[in-house]
Amino acid sequence: MTELTRLTACAAVDLLERREVSPLELVDAAAARIAATDGAINALPTLCLDRARDHARRLMQAPPPADGDPRGRLRGLPIAVKDNIDVGGVRCTSGSMAFEHRIAPANDVVVDRLEAAGAIVIGKSNLPEFAAGGTTTNDVFGTTYNPWDTTKTCGGSSGGSAAALAAGQVWLATGNDFAGSIRIPSSFCGTVGLRPTAGTVGRIQRQAYSPLSVEGPMGRTVADVALMLDCQAGELAADPLSRPAPARSFLSAAREPKLPARIAFSTDLGIAPMVDPEVARICRTTAAAMQVRGTRVEEACPDLQDADLVFQVLRSFLYVGRLASIMDQHRERMSWNVVWNTEQGLARSVREVVEADVAQAAIARRVVKFFDDHDLLLCPVAITPAFDAKLPQLDEFGGVRFGFYYQWMMMTYAITVTACPSLAVPCGLTAGGLPVGLQLIGPPRSEHRLLAAGAWLERQFSLHERVPLDPKQMGSDTI
Repeated sequence: MTELTRLTACAAVDLLERREVSPLELVDAAAARIAATDGAINALPTLCLDRARDHARRLMQAPPPADGDPRGRLRGLPIAVKDNIDVGGVRCTSGSMAFEHRIAPANDVVVDRLEAAGAIVIGKSNLPEFAAGGTTTNDVFGTTYNPWDTTKTCGGSSGGSAAALAAGQVWLATGNDFAGSIRIPSSFCGTVGLRPTAGTVGRIQRQAYSPLSVEGPMGRTVADVALMLDCQAGELAADPLSRPAPARSFLSAAREPKLPARIAFSTDLGIAPMVDPEVARICRTTAAAMQVRGTRVEEACPDLQDADLVFQVLRSFLYVGRLASIMDQHRERMSWNVVWNTEQGLARSVREVVEADVAQAAIARRVVKFFDDHDLLLCPVAITPAFDAKLPQLDEFGGVRFGFYYQWMMMTYAITVTACPSLAVPCGLTAGGLPVGLQLIGPPRSEHRLLAAGAWLERQFSLHERVPLDPKQMGSDTI
């Protein structure tokens, strides 16, 4: 069972395809691994093992999918689904006491698409309330901890997904990314996560034309993430931003590691007042190692000076659409930061919102122009490695006090404003043994380029071989 959970998603799918292992065996292996590790990390507080085993048996009784049929790509692979995405018949709380006992009536379209590709949902991964935050804790299920060091945060908001992957509880997991909710947990947990271009993964959201929040894949390797993206991508009639899946698979790009000719690197994107010196050194060393024959790496970044204010305004506006009506009914059961986010939006004037919308368009155009002369932009995912899990957020860092609770996430939410895709790949470990992630950013719709470059980076540094790992507390034996 342990050997099965150590497999990459791609390797597990290969075994499923050759019928050397069954979906039911993988469900049982995942269940055993969760039982052995989740007491230490609290990544998957809601399990649906009976549903998963029933699904596995149905897949085993069905005729195998034809070769090349995209509906069979995952072949019965167990996955985790973030607890703000509905899985029919399974508890879905969004981490909020307002929905503590809610049972999802039906699948979200994201789950429908993954199950159509052969995924088996085994459990729901933890998150902060309504995915509002860069750490993972809520009043329903408590805190999720980092398997690398259980005194540290796993990041957020897709923290349960990243922690479950790092501990080997599942082979793939869903995430969604607004301010950095896929990328930050991937960096803190030494896993891989992709924020795709808006519209790559069709989804249904209340504000149909917002490109700020996207669905994306999370895995332990670049190829695993590419495999999952192939299953998620595609046009959805109910999503006006969505578009057809590309003719070339994303997995094919990940299996052809390659660096582009012109790479830019920035330690701080010209906006971070402080980046942990060890994080900066590790990322800079990684960038320098990418300067090989045929590839030039130089210090450069686009002008993102106004991205901070633009994101604050547009984020708060979207919170009104998402949560104002819920707050009207359940305010006393919602955490302070969720209420604060929503009230920030309610206090905005129409002019503020429109000016921020116009400013975002200007930023996007500047960044597209930047990519006329550069193929990739590299920078740290976060200004810090994983910090104390007792802190719900970073109020200050390196002597700099932040103006609002999520401002420490500026390296990711500034990229959100650009509308560019971003791949988080582990690039090193601190002296204390904590992972550090590098963001690979490209122009809109450049996911193939990011995956090929991420696969090259992964091959050079082999950090993906460090996970899955048994949860541990630094300075103590494995838990």
